Amino acid sequence: MAPIGLGQMRRRPAAFAGLAASLFLAVATVTLFGSLVAADATAPDAARDAVEGPGLMLIAGAFGEIAVLVAFFVVVNALGFTLRQQHRELALLRTVAATPRQARRLVRGQVVVTTLLVAVPAWAAGAVAARRFLAALQRRGLAAPDVRVPGTPLPMLIALAVTLAVGLVATAVAARRISRIAPAAALTASSTEHGRTGVPRLLAGVAALVGGGLLLRLAATRPAGEVDDAGQAALLASLVLLAGVALVGPLAARVLAAVLGAPLRAVAPGAGWLADANLRGYARRLASAVVPVALLVGLSGTMMIMTSTAEDASGAAATAVTSDTDVWLRQVELAMLVCFAAVSTVNTLVAVTAERRREFALLRLVGATRAQLMRVLTVEAVLTTAVGVLLGAAVAGAASAAFSAAVTGSPLPTVPAAACAWTVAGAAALTVPGILATGARATRGAAVEAAGGGRE
Repeated sequence: MAPIGLGQMRRRPAAFAGLAASLFLAVATVTLFGSLVAADATAPDAARDAVEGPGLMLIAGAFGEIAVLVAFFVVVNALGFTLRQQHRELALLRTVAATPRQARRLVRGQVVVTTLLVAVPAWAAGAVAARRFLAALQRRGLAAPDVRVPGTPLPMLIALAVTLAVGLVATAVAARRISRIAPAAALTASSTEHGRTGVPRLLAGVAALVGGGLLLRLAATRPAGEVDDAGQAALLASLVLLAGVALVGPLAARVLAAVLGAPLRAVAPGAGWLADANLRGYARRLASAVVPVALLVGLSGTMMIMTSTAEDASGAAATAVTSDTDVWLRQVELAMLVCFAAVSTVNTLVAVTAERRREFALLRLVGATRAQLMRVLTVEAVLTTAVGVLLGAAVAGAASAAFSAAVTGSPLPTVPAAACAWTVAGAAALTVPGILATGARATRGAAVEAAGGGRE
């Protein structure tokens, strides 16, 4: 199976670009924070004791914990689309007697090879980022001047091991469908979508939403002197809630698309009707597209609203959380999360739109023009953005309300309208051009060839 897997990677490297970008970010990020932990561990005791504030170990641990969780989310998403682009090939292997174990082994081999290919540049990027981040912490008095990032390769090896573990777990999650169904059904399933969300997935989604609610309660009930703990609990709650949204996404996306699609059908009867029917008929595909947008908006909104709420808080809470150093740390954390979310958004939208090449070709064969298809895609892109923004805003609103309750005693946070508007604009700037550019490429070429299953 190894030669087959490597052959697919050589023939279609573009199918693995999104996975490679996600694994690169994971290795670089873990290398970054692992290097900071190593710097603190090798620093003299006097240097650690001389620093006031959270300390290098605590900062690296808190940032690294969130980074690993987000990295797992992004890698699972990217790997899922890599598998979807190989679904027909994997199904054909199943029909010629490949076992489920062999199919999973093939996918695991592809993940391992991709991780090893990106490891060296990711190590270099993580090491450079660690030195720059440490220098910035030293300028702000959060690390002693004589602390240095050690030259040991241990953080890099740990980063590789952690990323491989994340990738292999993601493989078990993403490859489950193709490896469990019957060989004959696998080939048929490669071009169809299940109409219902499975009960185990719904139960897992409900459990995640309940867990997120419990974390929100924990954040809201923190004393005023534990604002940092409240902020971390609220941010973790937003991640858990977003995971729940991803699991129940097809159902939620179908409902929101039905509500938002009505005005679009009225404004654009032709393109709006077809776009609404496409999105509601392929709820899993819609959910795959909107979840990364929700991740981007939810994490960004949560961080920005919590920072704004803390800045406007009064009394002891304000002095604890509104210093320039604390705001800077939150901005760094926000930038890291936005980077992960942006990569996931672009990967997903490109993959979702590119795999519809045959669908577009069939529409062209029955009389649709490229201009008409692009109008439909424009409406779909707007509707996808709106659904993702609403889901992300709901998560950000819940998380920031819990944080506000801990900081101010009121569940009404301070919302920075301009910053939130820029976040929505950024989500739209990633979503709409990404869908349209990929759609323009997917509708090129002869429709007959594409309808027959030809791939670029």
